[in-house]
Amino acid sequence: MEISISPIIRFFMTEGVPFETIILILMLPIIATLIAFMRQVVGIKAFGIYTPLIITFAFLATNGIKYGIAIFLAVIFIGMLMRFVLKPFRLLYLPRVAIMLTFVALIILFFLALGGSLQRTGLASVSIFPILIMITLVEKFVAVQIEKGNKTALILALETLVISIIGFYIASWSSLIKFLVTYPWAVLFTIPLNIAIGKWTGLRLSEYIRFRQVIKRIQ
Repeated sequence: MEISISPIIRFFMTEGVPFETIILILMLPIIATLIAFMRQVVGIKAFGIYTPLIITFAFLATNGIKYGIAIFLAVIFIGMLMRFVLKPFRLLYLPRVAIMLTFVALIILFFLALGGSLQRTGLASVSIFPILIMITLVEKFVAVQIEKGNKTALILALETLVISIIGFYIASWSSLIKFLVTYPWAVLFTIPLNIAIGKWTGLRLSEYIRFRQVIKRIQ
């Protein structure tokens, strides 16, 4: 079935903008709106809005989401481990993060080599772009660890992972891609949708679950 390409898309393509880049940019407001909805209405906090957004695009750049998830979990695990290893040295924040990033980068490199030795060529050939994004996640994770503790940092990391996985499947949805190719202006509808989300004053869905006993007593 032939896809009807919007004149707007054709214009950018004739100007030399790659088709994949156009689609990713059009997907950005949709994924950002998804994250805003998950935070404000559902109650999944994650690491803000920017971190799950770039993790989603990092997943899209890996050779299959399973490799992206594997790298994500490896980075979180190594970050937690290195924090405990470096704790006795009582280092200042920035030098400590720099050391952690160094170890994370080296261990990820060995992780990729292991994937190659196990004939996991998709893992071994992951580009530097998603790897760098995953590695920078360490600083965010460590900052939350220091401020709010390990449990909160782990919960936020898992919530970030969940939102990023949902975002990945939405951004990979072929029907949505075809729709955006035909009607790219439709992304403008995310603006009034975000205005509506921004005026949300009710309880979040997670709060209904958290305070269900209290709500039952009130009713």
